[in-house]
Amino acid sequence: MRQYRQLQKELAAQEQKYLRILAQKSELEYRLAMQQEEVAYSRKQESDIRSLHQGARQLKHDMRNHLMVLASYLNSGDFEAAKTYTSEILDKLNTMHSYVETGNSLLNHILNEKLELARSYKIAVRAEIEPLSFSRMRSIDFSALLTNLLDNAIEASRDEPDRELLLHIFEERGYDGISVKNKIGKSVLAENPGLHSTKKDRELHGMGIAQIREIAASYDGICDFYEKDGFFCSRVFIPQ
Repeated sequence: MRQYRQLQKELAAQEQKYLRILAQKSELEYRLAMQQEEVAYSRKQESDIRSLHQGARQLKHDMRNHLMVLASYLNSGDFEAAKTYTSEILDKLNTMHSYVETGNSLLNHILNEKLELARSYKIAVRAEIEPLSFSRMRSIDFSALLTNLLDNAIEASRDEPDRELLLHIFEERGYDGISVKNKIGKSVLAENPGLHSTKKDRELHGMGIAQIREIAASYDGICDFYEKDGFFCSRVFIPQ
């Protein structure tokens, strides 16, 4: 009987050891996945920066030719052609954008991808980004949170005649904050106060709201959705 109890204790000890090893294995696998994800983001960032540098070099080369054409129009007195040509150059310059660098590779990747998407829909974007790490959050949660906030605002702006998106990432009273605002022509909350998602009213900010709330709650954070000055506003605060 004593030997049986001894075997039980040894078995229980082995089970505990196995569970600790399994937990360590899971943690190492998670860290490896995050590192691989960071490497992928860094490579994408390097590729984007190279493309921008190439575009800038090409623009510098082209500007000399553009100025020669403008000078030709002005010298010949064809001011209307000069105005038209200048307008075309400005339109081309407006399609170019600078790379957002925050010091956080994951944040860089999401911001540059989503802001480029917004510009493709001719949404005017104003961004004010403080270099925050959101260190308490797992990368997968932070990515889902910010991506959903921006996707909602971009999707809601696509059919608006006045397309404007304001993004602010900031620190306030011990919280890391994200504020996303987009211009609206009519009240969203009046038609869909619960912000429920349906295929019929995708433009009413239902997409991803449940996930945003769930992620914020899992970190003891706060999220708020309201309307002010013709904007639909989404704010999330995560304790530092």
